Amino acid sequence: MNLSLYFKKFFNSSQSSGIILIVCVLISLFIANSASAGSFQKFLDKEAGINLFHLSYPVSIWINDGLMAIFFLLVGLEIKRELVEGELSSFKNASLPIVAAIGGMLIPALIFSIFNFGTQYGNGWGIPMATDIAFSLAIVSMLGNRVPNSIKIFLAALAIVDDLGAILVIAVFYTEQIHWTYLLLSFGITALLFLLNFLKVKKMIFYLIPGAFLWYFLHHSGVHATIAGVLLAFSIPTNTSDVEPSPLEKLEHKLHFPVNFLIMPVFALANTNITFSNEMLGGLTSTLGIGVIGGLVLGKLIGINLFSFIAIRLKLSSLPQDSSWMQMLGVGFLAGIGFTMSIFIALLSFKGQITLQNEAKFAILVASFLAAILGFITLSMEAKKNNGTITEE
Repeated sequence: MNLSLYFKKFFNSSQSSGIILIVCVLISLFIANSASAGSFQKFLDKEAGINLFHLSYPVSIWINDGLMAIFFLLVGLEIKRELVEGELSSFKNASLPIVAAIGGMLIPALIFSIFNFGTQYGNGWGIPMATDIAFSLAIVSMLGNRVPNSIKIFLAALAIVDDLGAILVIAVFYTEQIHWTYLLLSFGITALLFLLNFLKVKKMIFYLIPGAFLWYFLHHSGVHATIAGVLLAFSIPTNTSDVEPSPLEKLEHKLHFPVNFLIMPVFALANTNITFSNEMLGGLTSTLGIGVIGGLVLGKLIGINLFSFIAIRLKLSSLPQDSSWMQMLGVGFLAGIGFTMSIFIALLSFKGQITLQNEAKFAILVASFLAAILGFITLSMEAKKNNGTITEE
């Protein structure tokens, strides 16, 4: 095969971003436990930007607040598209992943809180609520057509709703001091963006420039700046027509490559740099580790399937087409892959507490690994039981 065609096929593969994420996690862990650990941390702490207008921050802040705002812009675009024309566009289609996602957020948070309420770890209750879209979909994609397409759509919709929930949790519970002048300016920019949408302005530049100002004002307001990405996304015009791609679809298409193959790998490199110590192994058996692992591996499984069962029994929803409860269990496990979003919330939960951040990261890595293995095995066993039935994509 021509080398350029090989790379094109690789980067178009739904599994590729997950593979690159895994490689970046391993590289980051290797660096953090090598002689280069100190130099790498100094690089992350190095100030970059311009002092004028207070736009000079450490590299790690540019990654976690700046690049991740672009990640949330893409997530917001996907959520809006699903609401307008996709899996979430009707109550019947949207109800099961929405109900399942709610259960998949509440039960893990409850499990974590049972173990950690009133302790120094209590603020981390949001850590096991999140599902990593890239990793979970990469794992289910590895099974190819041995899994019904409806299950893949259900997992994608669930993960999108889950991310929306995580965004709201960050905005409401992980925001520190509010600076009202900047927040009011943010409201003004947001109103302008939606006015542009109302006036049917379609040129992207008229949204991106105010969007940059929205990020700046939110960053200085105290509200986490990544929320700017979601607000901007919801203002981008879209339609239900298949004749011509909407501005939203065009932007979403342009962002997929840089987000999946640049921003997410960079985030993984910067935030998985855990220097292992004996104390961290002990941290797995602490209430923090138990809460994170129990919440992600068991909490997601129980919450998603319990709430789905109730919704189906009440005839509010039905199982995805051609799927089984065993496959729903597999999805429940895969939703426990909390890597990106869980680490992001852990950084916010234990700001400035490096030891707790590293213990939480390590527990998230272990939980995500267990969830991926259990989910893959469960879905593989169900496929074998059905004699590897090939489903139409």
